Amino acid sequence: MGRPTKDELAAAVDRTIPDLIAPGLDVLFVGINPGLWSAATGWHFARPGNRFWPALHRGGFTPRQLPPSEQDQLPGLGLGITNMVARASARADELTPAELVAGAEILTGKVAHYRPAWVAVVGVTAYRIGFGRPKAGFGPQPETLAGARLWVLPNPSGLNAHFTPETLGAAFGELRAAVAG
Repeated sequence: MGRPTKDELAAAVDRTIPDLIAPGLDVLFVGINPGLWSAATGWHFARPGNRFWPALHRGGFTPRQLPPSEQDQLPGLGLGITNMVARASARADELTPAELVAGAEILTGKVAHYRPAWVAVVGVTAYRIGFGRPKAGFGPQPETLAGARLWVLPNPSGLNAHFTPETLGAAFGELRAAVAG
């Protein structure tokens, strides 16, 4: 699929995309919610400028930088993707706190069912709100989620100017080292 049109993006509001999940993954990455580009294409972190895929590679999780269209290769590498909130929006700040809290409860059920070793939430604000942890920081969390170890990563959106591609890659690399250790 090529670049979505303006009409295709507008039609993607509130759409959902399937989780990329399987039993026993090493890491289940949790996005905040799908953007319109992802909802229009059906691929997670699909918008050009989103730095998830480069960070995943720089962090050592993939042998090369995968494009979003090759997301189906992730389960074979022990990786999966889901979202805190299923509905697509233009920006994550369009979500309500109640949606994030409800999404955290749904995520807990998915983790209990699929039993990944690690859950990595990509977005500290969504994690803080969804799980009622207002002081949570980046990195490993002291609690577990349905038996899985928890890690919080920076949001890879191009809108998150606090992190460069290099620092995002380093943050993903710290998780990769913990998973391997």
